[in-house]
Amino acid sequence: MASMALKKNYRCTPALQQFYTGGPFAVASDGSFIVCACDDAIKIVESSNASIRSVIEGDSQAVTALALSPDDRLLFSASHSRQIRVWELSSLKCIRSWKGHEGPVMGMACDASGGVLATAGADRKVLVWDVDGGYCTHYFKGHKGVVTSIMFHPDVTRLLLFSGSDDSTVRVWDLMSKKCVATLERHFSAVTSLAVSEDGGTLLSAGRDKVVNLWHLHDYSCKMTVPTYEVLEGICVLHSKSPFASTLDSYKRQKGRKKKSESPAIYFITVGERGIIRIWNSEGAVCLFEQQSSDVTISSDSDDSRRGFTAATILPSDQGLLCVTVDQQFLFYSTLTYSDEMLKLILSKRLVGYNEEIVDMKFLGEDEQFLAVATNLEQVQVYDLASMSCSYVLSGHTGIVLCLDTCISSSGRTFVVTGSKDNSVRLWESESRCCIGVGTGHTGAVGAVAFSKKSRNFFVSGSSDRTLKVWSLDGLSQDTEQPISLKAKAIVAAHDKDINSLAVAPNDSLVCSGSQDRTACVWRLPDLVSVVVLKGHKRGVWSVEFSPVDQCVMTASGDKTIKIWAISDGSCLKTFEGHTSSVLRASFLTRGTQFVSCGADGLVKLWTIKTNECIATYDQHEDKFMQVWALTVGKKTEILATGGSDAVVNLWHDSTVSDKEEAFRKEEEGVLKGQELENALSDADYTKAIQIAFELRRPRKLFELFSELSRKREAADQIVKALHALGKEEFRLLLEYVREWNSKPKLCHVAQFVLFRVFSILPPTEINEIRGIGELLEGLIPYSQRHSSRIDRLIRGTYLLDYTLTGMSVIEPETDAGKIKDEPETPLEAKDSGDRPSPENVDDDEVKEKTPSKKRKSHKAKDGGPQKKAKETAYTKISAVSLQA
Repeated sequence: MASMALKKNYRCTPALQQFYTGGPFAVASDGSFIVCACDDAIKIVESSNASIRSVIEGDSQAVTALALSPDDRLLFSASHSRQIRVWELSSLKCIRSWKGHEGPVMGMACDASGGVLATAGADRKVLVWDVDGGYCTHYFKGHKGVVTSIMFHPDVTRLLLFSGSDDSTVRVWDLMSKKCVATLERHFSAVTSLAVSEDGGTLLSAGRDKVVNLWHLHDYSCKMTVPTYEVLEGICVLHSKSPFASTLDSYKRQKGRKKKSESPAIYFITVGERGIIRIWNSEGAVCLFEQQSSDVTISSDSDDSRRGFTAATILPSDQGLLCVTVDQQFLFYSTLTYSDEMLKLILSKRLVGYNEEIVDMKFLGEDEQFLAVATNLEQVQVYDLASMSCSYVLSGHTGIVLCLDTCISSSGRTFVVTGSKDNSVRLWESESRCCIGVGTGHTGAVGAVAFSKKSRNFFVSGSSDRTLKVWSLDGLSQDTEQPISLKAKAIVAAHDKDINSLAVAPNDSLVCSGSQDRTACVWRLPDLVSVVVLKGHKRGVWSVEFSPVDQCVMTASGDKTIKIWAISDGSCLKTFEGHTSSVLRASFLTRGTQFVSCGADGLVKLWTIKTNECIATYDQHEDKFMQVWALTVGKKTEILATGGSDAVVNLWHDSTVSDKEEAFRKEEEGVLKGQELENALSDADYTKAIQIAFELRRPRKLFELFSELSRKREAADQIVKALHALGKEEFRLLLEYVREWNSKPKLCHVAQFVLFRVFSILPPTEINEIRGIGELLEGLIPYSQRHSSRIDRLIRGTYLLDYTLTGMSVIEPETDAGKIKDEPETPLEAKDSGDRPSPENVDDDEVKEKTPSKKRKSHKAKDGGPQKKAKETAYTKISAVSLQA
């Protein structure tokens, strides 16, 4: 068998992230993205796959209201700080902000033109703002409670504004007269949602008093009250041309229902605390459709706080209906179908905005295209990896699900087994999405389960009651409507403390259990006879796994180590150290030659067993103190998935081959670029050479180019042209190189030359916009001052040298040389000139002969007078010769 190539690197893709913690949200005009409040931040999420497009950091206060302009160009937000901000989505910059309310802003609405914004506050006021100017145009008072909902009339010609409050009233404000034209008082509890009919003549209001009121906008009278018998949180009007309305018309024709009134019927949708969607007809106030079962995941039958919808909205372009649940899920309903004389609403997508802590996960399906995830909830969520939409939810446990495992049976059925804090195990079938078996008998929380690897006709469970149980899958029928009671084939008291992990050998002959009692035990199946006890860890054992090729077991412990043990005698073969906290999971890779581990330090590590080497460490999980609880490896694709307390699921793809190809491609491009660089140098095209050197990130070559240009006086134009072609990021990189050059005395002259050119070309405003310019200048200024001081000392040193040489009669000051020609001859000089020939008539030989004689006389002179005279004569002659030269 050919050996597999070792993996050297994995590339992380955040697949499931936390993006919504409840509260306000806004949908784009084309439905392509959703703006969600996530604690004090605002996250813009793709509707197709729940990937986070961008994040807008807040002001450390929870976001209370959000709204989008009709063209999706501007985003309006408000938080508990009462600050209203206008964001430009293209640049994610706050272009305007102001304060106006005396309490938090509870709702926002932008009119159809996008130039006017209305805000509803907890201070019982409704304010209207000019978006461009940021000033208040209308100030409405009148509500006696918190204003909870607000909306403009959809017809831009009718300048009306509607507001609902928890004082049980709806008020209509005329923007022209700046007055309240009507107060609608038929509700007996807080008004939660408002909607206007398609023709613009009817206002619908829903409240927590379990009724929907329909109001005439001509005389503001209540024309109908529809009792719904549930607390309502959202109401939507269906337009006549929408697919929902077309299906409802067909349904009415099939039922033979005739039109009772001349006014057009209004179809509207209500959602509320029961977690079901209902569609109503204003004619007769009848309910045309009601969901048979809720798609909302309910924590428990007795807990009403975790069930139901909080809002609903019709998606644009006939994309369907979007409902938001109490547990931060977005449910997308695509179509309403009519078959077998029944209406059915199709759930097309479920995006989970908040998961809290991820406890365990496993790949699911023949092609491993699904991921089953256990969070600190009573349900298991199954995600489609292509869209990261929650395909379905497995509900049935009454306690938090702590562990799960998956397998494909010999008959082709896909099973999921789960263990929970309710002391039971449940067996689920993926195709029918229902529970087909329940195993009871444990007296403590079930913290570990493991399927058979070969025969796939049993599974093992471990509990905090310190026992192991083997459960048989025999007797499962294909069409089980009610879950059967699973039977335990064997049971053993395995450990002294809680059992954390289980693993079944590839040939189904052994099972290994890891416990908090710091030991791992190997048991023979199916009778659970003890084979060997693995002792050596100093803390509890969190993970165990059999090698796929060798007779050994790998364990991960809270003592920050991973050990590999021989099954034959229980001896420790290898110990791996590297994690800084408890190692929570470890799994084999590459046919048992490598393994991957994760721990409470938030790190994921890739190891090679033969060399005991950690070849890669990843810290993609956000929180520094985050624990990576879950790790699973795809059996076919060897894709990794990790999750932990940051509620993020990361998918890891093997990038060894792609990285090698990328390195080869970059090396090939580097060779070609290097040749282009040499060609540009040979052609003296310094502009192109500098650009190529920047692309190749070669600071040494750049230094050589600038050094050569600094020695050429005619190269100024080429330098200016080359620097003009650089962008801000390249200028930042150039200044980093210059900072390094400037710190070395041998290179500083080139650094100062480049700095002078850069500061001559760029205006101060552009220099200030360079990223990290402050840090760069902090590194440039001290060395530049040091070089300036050194040059100043050198210049002063040259003055001393001039003075010394002048005093030694080696050189003559420039001022004296200029005066010799202009000054008239003195009588003494005239006398001397008569005794000796003029300098023009003295040849070189005479000068050579006379000079040594005068030097000898000067040495023999005893008194000061003749010696001084001889020096003056010699000085004059040297000056004359130098002038002649």
